[in-house]
Amino acid sequence: MDIRRIVLPGGSGFLGESASKYFKNKGYEIIILTRGKSEEKNNVKYINWDGKNFGEWTEYINGSDAVINFTGKSVNCIYTDKNKKEIIESRTDSVKILNEAIKNSVNPPPVLIQAASLAIYGDTEKTCAEDAPHGEGFSVEVCKLWAAEFFKTDLLNTRKVLLRIGFALGRNGGALVPLTKLTKSFLGGQIASGKQYISWLHIDDLNSMYGFIIENKNVKGIYNATGEIPARNAEFMKTLREVLKMPWSPPVPVFAVKIGARLFMKADSSLALTGRKCIPAKFLNEGFKFKFTDLKKSLVNVLE
Repeated sequence: MDIRRIVLPGGSGFLGESASKYFKNKGYEIIILTRGKSEEKNNVKYINWDGKNFGEWTEYINGSDAVINFTGKSVNCIYTDKNKKEIIESRTDSVKILNEAIKNSVNPPPVLIQAASLAIYGDTEKTCAEDAPHGEGFSVEVCKLWAAEFFKTDLLNTRKVLLRIGFALGRNGGALVPLTKLTKSFLGGQIASGKQYISWLHIDDLNSMYGFIIENKNVKGIYNATGEIPARNAEFMKTLREVLKMPWSPPVPVFAVKIGARLFMKADSSLALTGRKCIPAKFLNEGFKFKFTDLKKSLVNVLE
């Protein structure tokens, strides 16, 4: 019996570990490419790579069923020139070397999935399907450079899918963790005006999207990986307080967000003050079925 294999570059973070469990439960061999040492834990192989040079890891690309790339320095940092450079290069370098490795494979994977960001649409209240105009600012430029490098090389035998991923609600990880901590500390009020949109989806639906892409050979190009119904920040925080059984909290003013983001979260305040209203138009048109569409039920499922 042939062993089916999924390779997850940069897969040791929140999204990658969740995808790893999902595919392991489906009987796949899991290979996570990591900057750490090569080892095996819980029937998952961790193989060292630096995200920009060839190495032992290329052996696992050859003959794999899919590669899902999660590599990239976290944007949850202060945007110094050094951090900006690392954010860009960690994304474009990994995409470039993966393209080259697949191009050189004798038995290339049939699909390469790139985990990207909805941030390319900028800060907007307009509904954004995949063909929506792009926004402005550093995060947008990162997304443009990222996508350009991803699609630059044509891989004849490998479909390419770029997933613009929204706010994933999952257990013990992701952006929901700091929001939960703040809410439990009686600081769970809306952020600034509360009008900015959060394009959320349940992590189980995100994992199902990877499976949908692998199984459906017509899927290629750019897809929004988000839920059907975005929520405004005020609604999201209100629902989170209800689920955590916490009382009303006053709104957090802009100046407090800027100070708190820099001093306590060590992150750029734009991550909290901006938002976008995105929909997964292409997934819906092609028959993808969501398991979680209600925000409160999704939060209950994740947090309780």
